[in-house]
Amino acid sequence: MAEVETQKELDFERKHKEDLQRIRNFRLMDDDFMSKVFEDKPCAECLLQIILNRDDLTVQEVHGQHDLKNLQGRSVRLDILAVDQENHTYNIEVQRNDHGAGAKRARYNSSLLDANLLNPGDKFDELPESYIIFITEHDVLKGGKPLYTVNRTISELDHAIFADGSHIIYVNGEIRNGTALGELMQDFFCKDPREMHYKVLSDRAGYFKKDKEGVDTMCKLVEDYGNKKTYEQAVRFATKLWNKGERDLQQIADLTDLPLDEVKKLFEGKTA
Repeated sequence: MAEVETQKELDFERKHKEDLQRIRNFRLMDDDFMSKVFEDKPCAECLLQIILNRDDLTVQEVHGQHDLKNLQGRSVRLDILAVDQENHTYNIEVQRNDHGAGAKRARYNSSLLDANLLNPGDKFDELPESYIIFITEHDVLKGGKPLYTVNRTISELDHAIFADGSHIIYVNGEIRNGTALGELMQDFFCKDPREMHYKVLSDRAGYFKKDKEGVDTMCKLVEDYGNKKTYEQAVRFATKLWNKGERDLQQIADLTDLPLDEVKKLFEGKTA
């Protein structure tokens, strides 16, 4: 028994060291870490002021990892959802994969955000101005620009702006020059908070990498993320077994390590 306990302690210590190393390697380009850093209002405010080139913008409200659903139940988890003093709404996403920042994804995020901004009885004119902001590791739009602003225009009126209050912005993470935006992008790729240009970001990132309370928070986040991935893999395996004709729910539970009640819920109502 003592040997078993010792092995559990060794396994725990090994995993804890791996988690700490992973946290040390986190950058703002990693969505889980980015969400924790920018759920802080001063950090979100700094980010938006630089991207929009506005020093008068004040963030009133900010949420990390915010879920939105459509009527069909298809959900999207936003990295950051922020609201400023003028009630303008911002969805800020980091994307290391070019496919995750495609034009259709931007359109979907924009439409889903709009659908969740009005309450029953509200007038359409009350729909607030919205910004979908993708911070991408690569130059997704291939134009060599540090920033791209996408607005609807009217073709027959010399492409005059169609003022529906909807905006999409791409920030190109490849351009890390000496401008305010370029230095912000440098910060997004820093592992060491001491090397960051913006103190508010450096202090917040340092809290999660060096302060015990902040490190414990990140360790819990890493653990939860690992548990979620394990659960999702088990569900995918259970679904494959079902699709291949396995109908013994106890057998599926045994093979996937999912609780039997969970397996029953997965296939409730499906034809046996």
